[in-house]
This record gives sequence, structure tokens and C-alpha cells, in this order.
Amino acid sequence: MKQRGRWIAGIAFALLVMLSTACGADKTEPNTAGTTAGNAGNTNTEATDTQRVITTLKGDISIPTDPKRVIGLSVVYPELLYALGVTPIAVQNYHQDFPAYLKEPFQDTLKMGIAQTPNFEAILASEPDLIIAPTWWSDKDYDQLSKIAPTVLLPQRDNWRDELLDIGGVFGKVDQAEKVIQDLQTKEGEAKTKLDSLVGDETVMYLMIMAKEIVIYGENIDRGKFIHKTLGLTPVKEFPQSELSLSISLEKIPEYNPDHIILQLDDESSEEVKSRYEEMMSSSLWKNMTAVKKNQVYMMGGKEWFSLGMSPLADIHAIDDVIHAFENK
Repeated sequence: MKQRGRWIAGIAFALLVMLSTACGADKTEPNTAGTTAGNAGNTNTEATDTQRVITTLKGDISIPTDPKRVIGLSVVYPELLYALGVTPIAVQNYHQDFPAYLKEPFQDTLKMGIAQTPNFEAILASEPDLIIAPTWWSDKDYDQLSKIAPTVLLPQRDNWRDELLDIGGVFGKVDQAEKVIQDLQTKEGEAKTKLDSLVGDETVMYLMIMAKEIVIYGENIDRGKFIHKTLGLTPVKEFPQSELSLSISLEKIPEYNPDHIILQLDDESSEEVKSRYEEMMSSSLWKNMTAVKKNQVYMMGGKEWFSLGMSPLADIHAIDDVIHAFENK
């Protein structure tokens, strides 16, 4: 299964018919928030104590100076908002439960699920004072959304860092966004050094069990890039460099035979996913693999890693998960 796009890539399996995927950019593009291309966050001089005017993709609009009831219409925007200290009042969600790192702060946050169009009834009932949404998904609904609350459409990005800077521009928190990015970069460097000492050149395969398929991620797509480039874990040489990810059968898995396997279930609550996982675990093909024999298979949480490569919070916690796994192998 090939996958295209950056944050669209990570949530292709989540948004189902809504999204196609793509690989992430290798480098962070210069932030254009406040410019003609990215324009969210360009504050006009017409500002009061309670309102300020910003230039957006839909022209100049007035938003609260300090919005308190914010909705982010993207399954990733809530994480980006919280990274900047903003707790949304309602969110779109794929899994029934929030990842552990959001469970406490989002205990009073309304879950609206996901759909091809926004849940206008739930949004209206939440009484937001600001809505932010990606233009690629919400442009068609802008007029209806803007009747509920001031709505800022943000441009499609190939890197969550640019999305974070765009959102930081809307809230006047660009400096904070830049600090989040820099702090994560520091953590990544330290983790890469530590994993090099723990794992060395031993090979690692990142495998996900989905309802209809088993997927291996390569190093040129967000999730695989995080494992193999950001953290420096060596991919199996048999993985074709021309592919972003591969959908493979159980019979094909032993052909890669890595020293270590990072394993994730797409949705732990799905009976189809659990059935496919149990089938794999009971197979002699699986049991005879090097990583399995050496007890070097590391299970990662589906909802915990859902936004991997698309959110600083997800990446921070994933780094901790990987370090812990290899320290205790």
C-alpha cells in the first residue's frame, strides 16, 4: 500500500474515505503565517482589548484577542493547540479514548468523531468563540462555520512544524511554537545518540496491523522516517527504497527478518485488527523470526502513536516509548 502526504499520511487509515496519504517533507519549510500564502496570524493594526483583526485565506476577520472556547477541526489540530497551551472545547477524534498524554487535560473536551463534513450541531452547541480548520477540508463549509464563530482556515502543509507555526500566528504564540520545535529537536538528538549505543547497527522493522492488511513502513514516509531517520534505527536492507510503505501478507514477513520489530495495532478496539494480530502471533512463520525468538518485539499503543510524525506531543511520547522498550529488551 503506497501512502502519500505528511499529516494526511499519518491519518489516512483514520479518516478512511476522507483522506489520501503522502510522504512528509524532509525539511521544515519556512513558515508563511502572516503572508499571502499562509496569512493566518497577520495582525492588522485595528485591534482592541478584546478583538483583533487578522488576515486569513478568506480575507481580514476579527477574532477574540484571547479566545477561550476554541475548536480545531482536524484530528491533529487539538494536539497542536495543546502544545501551545490551548485546550480545545471540542475535537474530532478517531479512537474512542484520547491518548494517555491528553486524557487528563481533555477530560471535559467534547468528542465529535470524524466525518466528511463537520458536526455543525455539536459545534453550535459548544458555543465556540474561535474555529480553526484546514482549508483542504473545510473550505466548502466555511460560510456555515463562520456563522457559528469566527473561522480561520489554515493552508495545507507538508510538515506539522509549519502547521504549528501557523496556529501560533493565530494565537500570537509564534515564539512558543518555535520553542516547542527546538525542544523536540534537542530531545530527538539525545534519543538518537542513546539508541545508537543501545541498538547499534541491528535492524529494526516498524510493522502495523490493520483490519484489512499488514503494513511495513519505510524510511521515506512520516512514521518510518521518525523511526529510521529521526531516531536512527537501521531499516532492513530488503525493504525497497522506492516504496513508502508495503502491504504484505503474513507469508512475506519472514523475508525481512529484522533483529527488532516495533509493532502497533491500528485500533486496539477493532475485532478485525485483533483477529489478524492473533492469527499472526500463532503462526509458525512469525514464531520463527529472529526478533520473536530473541523476545525483541515491542508493542506500541495504537491511539498513543496515532499522530506520530504529525504532532510534537505524539513524537515526544513516542521517543520515550522507544527508549524504554530498548532499554528493557
